[in-house]
Amino acid sequence: MTWEMLENIDGWRWVAAVAIWLVTLLLSVVVGSWVVPWVLRRASGGDLPWARYEPPILPQALESGDDGGVSLPGESGDGGEPPSGTMNPHAMAILRGGAWLGLLERLAITGALLAGYPYGIAVVVAIKGLGRYAELRDQPIASERFVVGTLASLIWSVAMGLLGLVAINALVV
Repeated sequence: MTWEMLENIDGWRWVAAVAIWLVTLLLSVVVGSWVVPWVLRRASGGDLPWARYEPPILPQALESGDDGGVSLPGESGDGGEPPSGTMNPHAMAILRGGAWLGLLERLAITGALLAGYPYGIAVVVAIKGLGRYAELRDQPIASERFVVGTLASLIWSVAMGLLGLVAINALVV
């Protein structure tokens, strides 16, 4: 959609176009706030369910048990394996404020698409990446969470923006 297309819209279609904008932005931000954490939880389990990968156990990862035997990591009797990957508490602490950044990211990306400025996606991703660079450089454990969360948020917001554009174009034509 371009701004020139809006010149052809009369009274009630303006209201409908504004409503589509608002609903699209709301879906992008609110529903995206549920979708992205769901993706992060699913990603913390490792590989995709249909392509399970069991990493090899390296000798450095083996711990000596109390009885002189060898126990695998996570078999210490504490009830299970500690959270890892995207749900690692240390990674979550490093990337504090990520929920607010994701909300603003989805708002900006969806808004840029609806405004007919797809280059805004590159601006948002660049600002987010540069803003987190120092934290991610010093804490590689948080990199996976950052990349997965950013991609999930980006995909969701682009999908909502394109859906909104399709609805507005159907209204104009």
